[in-house]
Amino acid sequence: MKKNWQRIGLASALSFTLVAAGCGTDDGDDNGADSTDDNGTGEEADDEEDSDDNGETANYGEEVNYTIVGIDPGAGVVAAAEQAIEDYDLEGWSVQTSSSAAMTQELTNAYENEEPILVTGWTPHWKFEAMDLKILDDPELSFGEAESIHTIVREGLEEDLPEGFAVLDNFAWTAADMDEVMLEISEGVAEEEAAQNWIDANEDVVSEWTADAGEVDGESIDLAYVPWETEIASTNVVALVLESIGYEVNMSSMEANIMFTAIANGDADGMVAAWLPYTHEEYYAQMEDQFVDLGPNVDGEAALGLTVPSYMNIDSIEDLRED
Repeated sequence: MKKNWQRIGLASALSFTLVAAGCGTDDGDDNGADSTDDNGTGEEADDEEDSDDNGETANYGEEVNYTIVGIDPGAGVVAAAEQAIEDYDLEGWSVQTSSSAAMTQELTNAYENEEPILVTGWTPHWKFEAMDLKILDDPELSFGEAESIHTIVREGLEEDLPEGFAVLDNFAWTAADMDEVMLEISEGVAEEEAAQNWIDANEDVVSEWTADAGEVDGESIDLAYVPWETEIASTNVVALVLESIGYEVNMSSMEANIMFTAIANGDADGMVAAWLPYTHEEYYAQMEDQFVDLGPNVDGEAALGLTVPSYMNIDSIEDLRED
């Protein structure tokens, strides 16, 4: 399997910023929390508040310096968090942008010390397997509703590479399947090895993907993907399955706008990484008549949201508001 870690430069690529996602909500444990007090502290005691030893009401905003730990600037989940600050009138709050890896490290550090933290989160993601987390309720739908992850291929692929088209068309799994691969990778297992481990343990599922595909003799097929944990997992799995029927697979990592443009222009054959209907809505709408949407490979289990450890006594974004 060949991996091209250089971003593909396309003359016709759109000048959009990277949109990131990942998603399905996880309500986690509520730790016996009811409604919040009028100060929006997110913690309570016998009446409406939960006080510390000095009788002062705990305030997560102060404890986290009114900061939400985000990922890449311009990422969809960051934009949604900024929208939530506006929608819920969270005066003084801001999103600290960094990267997915940096966000996860900050979350892990806080979790190990049982400290409060708010991050831009999404499922599927291995962090929900490794830690007891919950996505806060979002009654204003700042982060949108649950999404699906779609498989999209270039026009003409069915005629040019029918066996590859059949595998991509049949490819479907669950958020839990994806989590298994991501968790192994997060623990230091090589991406290909983690993908192969999942394939070996799920031969019945994989046989359904290859049921309509015969053997090929070294034909090349190009897969595009965004370098998120979710898409690294899914693309490696699909690539190995395609290799198992005889394809030479080229994997190319790129930003989301370039990924859509590559498929639309025929510079890549397919991808299993389109988050719809919200995260990649803009790219999809501009190019939907230039590619073939094969439908969800993860159906309705992907979602974004503000994520906290379950030991935090808070259940809704509304609880962050200080009235």
